[in-house]
Amino acid sequence: MSKRLSNENSVGEVLKQIISSNKLESGMNQIAVADAWKSLMGNGVNTYTQKVTLKGTTLYVDLTSAVLREELSYGKDKIIRMINDELGQEVIKQVVLR
Repeated sequence: MSKRLSNENSVGEVLKQIISSNKLESGMNQIAVADAWKSLMGNGVNTYTQKVTLKGTTLYVDLTSAVLREELSYGKDKIIRMINDELGQEVIKQVVLR
């Protein structure tokens, strides 16, 4: 049975407790990572991005341009750092561009 929450908690704290008690972190991280990719990479990269998927701590990005894939592969560490900074926690440890 769930623990009763006091009225003194903020809405954000209550939402965090609900998310953690229902084990929804992975789904929330999936959405947050996809949004961070869109906002950080800009329209040029997003035009060639088909799908952004988070499985565990690995980010899979499907791209339609081989040239862009090669160029982004040189900056994988920077991509990981930028997205983790945007999210405020270490969600991604590896990036796979396909």
